[in-house]
Amino acid sequence: MIKVVEVSLRDGLQNEKLILPTHKKKALLQKLLAAGVKEIEVTSFVHPTWIPQLADADQLASQLPFAADVNYRALVPNKKGIERALQTPIHEYAVFISASESHNRKNIHKGIRETFPVLKEVVEEAAGYGKKVRGYVSVVFGCPYEGKVPPSQVVSVCEQLFKLGVYEISLGDTIGVATPTQVKEVLTLLAKEFPAEKLAVHFHDTRGTGLVNAYVALECGITTFDSALGGLGGCPYALGASGNLATEDLLYMLHGMGLNTGIDLDALCETSRWLERELRKKLPSKVLQSYPKKKHRS
Repeated sequence: MIKVVEVSLRDGLQNEKLILPTHKKKALLQKLLAAGVKEIEVTSFVHPTWIPQLADADQLASQLPFAADVNYRALVPNKKGIERALQTPIHEYAVFISASESHNRKNIHKGIRETFPVLKEVVEEAAGYGKKVRGYVSVVFGCPYEGKVPPSQVVSVCEQLFKLGVYEISLGDTIGVATPTQVKEVLTLLAKEFPAEKLAVHFHDTRGTGLVNAYVALECGITTFDSALGGLGGCPYALGASGNLATEDLLYMLHGMGLNTGIDLDALCETSRWLERELRKKLPSKVLQSYPKKKHRS
């Protein structure tokens, strides 16, 4: 079974000019559940001035549709963020750090070394309440300020995250510069240090390489993939970052290879069509573009 982590509600919507109201986000959640999505990143407990698109984190988290076998996750930047998150029924949290010093300072206004004590507080607080924490490492394959990031630097950041107690690390190609050979190089190096089941990948499709990079990751033993409905997304603090690898495109490839995700591709495409209407824009997913349009009620 391949685990697909749907990040459209957080990473997808955070870069949209049109702010989706809370009741529409809840409707999107319900559609994702109906399509069989089990891993959903719903929001981020960052300060609203940082990401105004997610200012309703507390409100949305208090209205999550109940589903016994679904895992809801939220990004938590610091102790104040986890205090908010603990007041909600969200199952697990995620902390984030960059593989490059410059992007880390742009993203969270701290150096890498300064960031680990902040993350340590979050992980320890979460553990005290029996909550798991996932780690995100941004700009693994390239930084908008420093260029190529040395793989040894990625290993070092991951090693420190695992020491803090995260159960899994998602490796982010934040600005979509990774190439297949680079992905193989980085994952091969990481596989010497950490079990493949503790690693995930998070590709952006800025230059059209997201899907082939996912295929290479699969060949390297990775079975957890982050993706976003329709290819939504981008990082507000990484110039040039465009949408995530589209969930529809990822599913089409995986299902065509005979791999099981538990997600209904047709239902997901219908959900993306609905989201296109809500956001008043065409989504970039290649599979969605070829999916037949159906009449809908206004």
